Amino acid sequence: QVHLVESGGGLVQAGDSLRLSCAASGRSLGAHAMSWFRQAPGKDREFVAGIRWSTDATEYADSVKGRFTISRDNTKNTVYLQMNNLTPADTARYYCGATPFEALLQKRTDYWGRGTQVTVSS
Repeated sequence: QVHLVESGGGLVQAGDSLRLSCAASGRSLGAHAMSWFRQAPGKDREFVAGIRWSTDATEYADSVKGRFTISRDNTKNTVYLQMNNLTPADTARYYCGATPFEALLQKRTDYWGRGTQVTVSS
């Protein structure tokens, strides 16, 4: 079992930056792909960014490429999402997910956190 806790969300202005963290406990993240998803009010949850466990290769949604960076520190059992040049369209609740099936990291999560709210004002 993997327990995930997100932090780092908040209220910022357009153009600002935030760094989200996802701390894992219960089991090492070393063999899990990690992803960030987000869900805005009235919309489906969508994939934002993911990182594979075997190669640290990263994947991003087109809407965040060049602005967001996902990284992981296996020694701290933590995954990060650095978000730069935020826009109001990035406003959502951000969730961390983990899965041992890294080829499916954009579509599958076996463990979820409760999320952290990011609100970007114009």
